Amino acid sequence: MSEAGGGPGCGFPVPQRAPWSLVAATAALCLVSATSVWTAGAAPMSREEKQKLGNQVLEMFDHAYGNYMEHAYPADELMPLTCRGRVRGQEPSRGDVDDALGKFSLTLIDSLDTLVVLNKTKEFEDAVRKVLRDVNLDNDVVVSVFETNIRVLGGLLGGHSLAIMLKEKGEYMQWYNDELLQMAKQLGYKLLPAFNTTSGLPYPRINLKFGIRKPEARTGTETDTCTACAGTLILEFAALSRFTGATIFEEYARKALDFLWEKRQRSSNLVGVTINIHTGDWVRKDSGVGAGIDSYYEYLLKAYVLLGDDSFLERFNTHYDAIMRYISQPPLLLDVHIHKPMLNARTWMDALLAFFPGLQVLKGDIRPAIETHEMLYQVIKKHNFLPEAFTTDFRVHWAQHPLRPEFAESTYFLYKATGDPYYLEVGKTLIENLNKYARVPCGFAAMKDVRTGSHEDRMDSFFLAEMFKYLYLLFADKEDIIFDIEDYIFTTEAHLLPLWLSTTNQSMSKKNTTSEYTELDDSNFDWTCPNTQILFPNDPLYAQSIREPLKNVVDKSCPRGIIRVEESFRSGAKPPLRARDFMATNPEHLEILKKMGAASSIDAEDGLRFMQEMIELSSQQQKEQQLPPRAVQIVSHPFFGRVVLTAGPAQFGLDLSKHKETRGFVASSKPYNGCSELTNPEAVMGKIALIQRGQCMFAEKARNIQNAGAIGGIVIDDNEGSSSDTAPLFQMAGDGKDTDDIKIPMLFLFSKEGSIILDAIREYEEVEVLLSDKAKDRDPEMENEEQPSSENDSQNQSAEQMTSISQEIDLIDQESLEETSLNSHPESLSPADTDNAASVSPSEQNSNPAENHETTSLDGECTDLDNQLQEQSETEEDSSPNVSWGKKVQPIDSILADWNEDIEAFEMMEKDEL
Repeated sequence: MSEAGGGPGCGFPVPQRAPWSLVAATAALCLVSATSVWTAGAAPMSREEKQKLGNQVLEMFDHAYGNYMEHAYPADELMPLTCRGRVRGQEPSRGDVDDALGKFSLTLIDSLDTLVVLNKTKEFEDAVRKVLRDVNLDNDVVVSVFETNIRVLGGLLGGHSLAIMLKEKGEYMQWYNDELLQMAKQLGYKLLPAFNTTSGLPYPRINLKFGIRKPEARTGTETDTCTACAGTLILEFAALSRFTGATIFEEYARKALDFLWEKRQRSSNLVGVTINIHTGDWVRKDSGVGAGIDSYYEYLLKAYVLLGDDSFLERFNTHYDAIMRYISQPPLLLDVHIHKPMLNARTWMDALLAFFPGLQVLKGDIRPAIETHEMLYQVIKKHNFLPEAFTTDFRVHWAQHPLRPEFAESTYFLYKATGDPYYLEVGKTLIENLNKYARVPCGFAAMKDVRTGSHEDRMDSFFLAEMFKYLYLLFADKEDIIFDIEDYIFTTEAHLLPLWLSTTNQSMSKKNTTSEYTELDDSNFDWTCPNTQILFPNDPLYAQSIREPLKNVVDKSCPRGIIRVEESFRSGAKPPLRARDFMATNPEHLEILKKMGAASSIDAEDGLRFMQEMIELSSQQQKEQQLPPRAVQIVSHPFFGRVVLTAGPAQFGLDLSKHKETRGFVASSKPYNGCSELTNPEAVMGKIALIQRGQCMFAEKARNIQNAGAIGGIVIDDNEGSSSDTAPLFQMAGDGKDTDDIKIPMLFLFSKEGSIILDAIREYEEVEVLLSDKAKDRDPEMENEEQPSSENDSQNQSAEQMTSISQEIDLIDQESLEETSLNSHPESLSPADTDNAASVSPSEQNSNPAENHETTSLDGECTDLDNQLQEQSETEEDSSPNVSWGKKVQPIDSILADWNEDIEAFEMMEKDEL
C-alpha cells in the first residue's frame, strides 16, 4: 500500500473480482486515511501544538480510566459524581440504558484497544490479565443483544486483534494464546439463541445464563426491535467466524441483514425505525440516519470493506441514494415517512446522526459531510455540547449529553480526508469543553442539561472506547502510533478489526444470493477508490467555501422547507398554511383548513403536516407552563465548580433566570425539616440553608429560613435513593396563598444529589455553592462572571386558536384530535407528602419552556427570498385562482385512514426517547 495522501495508491480502478484484501484495504485507506495536501484557509497547526493536545488527551484518558479502575472496577461503569461503581440491581433502574450492563466489567473490556492506540501497552497487558482473571460471562442478567455485541464482543475482538499484533512484534503479550478470542467465542454462543425467530431477526434482549423464553430467563416475549439493533451485528459476528472458523456467527448475522433488506419500503428504498421480529411488519415507519437506524447503514458499507461482498455495497448505495433524495435537506438530516418520503416525520434531529458525515467520507461524498458537520459544530458552539436532540431551528429538544463520541468521530475522518487544520481546531474545542464543563474529581460526568451545565452521575463505557481514541488519532502523526492504523477498520464502537480478515476463511461464508438488484443502474456504484484530487478540487479554500454560508446558521436560521416551498411555487401552487401562522379570525386560513384532505393528495399531505405541527405546538404550550431546571454548583475546594447538580425550581421566591445568581456557604437548619422557627439562626445567617422535605409546605420552610437570615434555601428530598437520573424534574409549588413575601431563591434536590452536598460537608466542613439558572465557568473567582442573558421568547399561539381549529375542521375525527392533544400534555405526579408539587415528565424536562420555536429568518438574503415568494404567491393567486394541487383525488375514507395512522405515529414519536 502506498502512503496516505492521494498518491499512486489512489484513483486507479479496482476490478470487481479483484482479491478482496486489495479492495477492502484500498477502500479503507484511500477514503478514510488519505490526508489531502490541501488546506482550507485555516492556519496550519504546529507539530508542537498537536503534540501538546495529544498529550492532553492522554492525561484526560488517564483521569477517566484511572478513576474507573480505582473507584469502580470490577463494576461495569463509573459513577463519577459519587465516586463509585454502577452495579446492575444496586442502583435505581434507568430503564433500557441499563441493558448495556451485564456485570462483566464493561468499561474495562470496552477500553482494551484504546489502551494500545494510546500507546499504553503495559496497561493493556495488565488489563487483559484482569479480564481473563475476573470477568464472568455466565451471569443471570438480561442484557441488550445490540449493546453486548458492539461493546463486549467487539471489545474482546478488538483486544484480541491488537494482542496478536503486539505478540508478533515480540515485546509484549508473549504469553498470550488467544484467550480473549475464546471468551469472545463463548459470548457469541450465548448470543445465538436470540436469533431463534422465524425471521432471523434477533430478540432485542437475552439472559446471559438462561438464554431466551425459559421462565428463569425473564425475556423472550418481546415482539419488536430497532433496525440498528438487528442490523449492527455483521462486523463482529463475521470477524468471530473468520477468526475461529465457526461459520455459524456470520451466517446468522447475514440472515438478519438479508431480512431487513427484503423488508425495505420498495418505493422509497428506506427502512423504518422499529420492526416486528416475527412478522417483519414495520412498527415505526419513520426513517432517518439517527437513533434506531444509524449503524445499520454504517455496517452495510463497512461489511463491504471488511468482507469483500459486493452485495453489501449495492445495498448501501441504494439506501444512500434514498437518504440523499429524501432525508438530506442540507445541512439538515430530517426523518421522513417511509411510505411518504416527501413528508417530514418530525421537526427535530437527534445527536446520533453526528456519525453520518464520517460515513459520507468513507463513501467519498465530501460536500454534504462538510455541510452537516459544520451545522453540528455551530450547535456545539452555542451549547458547549451537542444536545441529545435539537429542533430544525436549533433549539434544545432533549437537553442531555451523555458524552457521545460521534461528532469527534466525524471530525477525525474529515481531517484525515481533507488535511484541513480547521478540524484540528474543532478537536481542540472539544477537548476544552470536556475539561471545562464535564471534568469532575472522579472522572468525566455526563451533562444532565446542556443549558444549565448540570451533571448526571454517569460515565458510559463508550466515552473511553471511542472519544479518546478519535481525539488522540486526530492529533497524532503516523510515528506516534505503534502500529499501522490503516490496516484496521473501525466498528461502530471504534473497535479495531484487521482488514486481512477479508481473505480469511472466506470460503466458509456464502455470498448473498437472495436479493435482486435488477432495478439498479451500474452508474450508482463506485468500483474505484476515489482520488483525493477528485474529491477535493484544486482549491485550498474548497472546504472553507462550503462551511462559510453555515457560520451563522444556528443564530440566524432561514425557515426550513423553503426549497420545497419554492419548488411548489414554480408549479403554480400557494405555500401551505403553517400552524405557527394560523389565526382563527382569518377567513382565508379557515377556508384552507376546510380544503385540507378534500381536494387532492397534496392537500391531504398539507393537512397532515398542519396537524403534526399543531400537536407539537400544543405540547410546546404545555411545556411553557413549566419552569426549566436550575443548577446547584459546588464552588469551594476541592470542587471549584466542577460538580453541578440538577435542581428543581420553585414557583415562588427569587427567580434565578431574571436575577444574579446566589452564592454562599451552606448550613443545615434546625429543625432540619424547617417547619418551625429555626433554633440555630446564627448558623444559617447569611448562608444557604439546607432543609429536608416533608411535614409542611415548601413556602412555610422558605419563610422560616428567610426569617432566620438565610440568603437561599435547598430542599433535600426525604425519599432515600431518589435521583434526578431516574425521576422527573420536580417543581416546588406555593401554599395557595400570596408568596410575594418570599424574596430568597429556593431549589429542590433529590436525595442522591443532596447527599453529595451533605457528604462534602462531613469531609470538608465548609462547602460553598452557587445557585443559578445555568452553571458558570469553572473559575475560583466565579462571582465575577456575568450572568448570561436568558432566552425568554414565548410562542404566541393561543389555546383558544387550538379550540377553534378543532371546531372548524369537520374532516378531522374530533375524538382522535382530542386524544392526540391529551397525550401530548405532560402528566402530573402527586406529591408523596403534604408538600405541594408540580412535576415534569422525563420526556418534557429536556425541552426549554422559555425557548421560542418560531423560526427566525436571516437578515437580508433569506428575508428577501421570503418576500419574493410572498409576492409571487400573491401574483399567481390573482392570475390563477383555480390552480389545482394535483390531478388524482383520494377517497375521503382513505385520507382519514392515512391521517389516523400518522397521528398514531406522531403520538408514538412524541413519547419516544433515544
